[in-house]
Amino acid sequence: MRFFKLSTFALAALLALSGETANSAPVVRRGTPRQSAVYRLDAARSKFMIRAFAGGLLWFKGHDHFVRAQDFAGEARLTPGSVSPASLTLDVRAASLAETRELFTAQQKKIIDGELRDIVLEPDKYPDITFKSTDVSVDTRGGLFKVRLGGDLTLRGVTRHVTIPAEVTLEGQDLHARGEFRIKRSDFKVPATSAFHGTVRVRDTLKVIFDIVARRD
Repeated sequence: MRFFKLSTFALAALLALSGETANSAPVVRRGTPRQSAVYRLDAARSKFMIRAFAGGLLWFKGHDHFVRAQDFAGEARLTPGSVSPASLTLDVRAASLAETRELFTAQQKKIIDGELRDIVLEPDKYPDITFKSTDVSVDTRGGLFKVRLGGDLTLRGVTRHVTIPAEVTLEGQDLHARGEFRIKRSDFKVPATSAFHGTVRVRDTLKVIFDIVARRD
């Protein structure tokens, strides 16, 4: 599942690269075209995880699941000297999501991952989870950017508009974004079963946690 387009990075880099604060006026030089700066997600230094809260007490003892994406990519684009246009994209391969908690045995993880693939995500039908940004707002506090990013999230072929809060910093050539948000499983028609054909069921609310680094080309 390739998953997200995050304008958070774009805006943070935009303000920092232009040397402006949220209250300063943008600098526009006549006769000099402004070109988009591109930041590409560094998957090796990034983390994207979904927490599924257990709703039952059988077999796996009602433990929550922490499912991490192993294969994802993204890109941020911004125009220095202006708040817009700005956008970011992150794509996650659905088949790469896997249980990570050490409290589960290897055999239990195999069962969880199998049903996650075959019943919950069905990556053969829905290979990608995607997010495409549509709007962004920012509150600047020193070198920290408090961002609220709006956009369209597609999961299992269903698209919903979501709002993602994030804290963004600029560190040299890197953009670093951290945050979490919640979605309702039922909004995306995601089945409730999580392991052993429904012996453990997850609740409707899922928490998405991200810690993402993107580096300027």
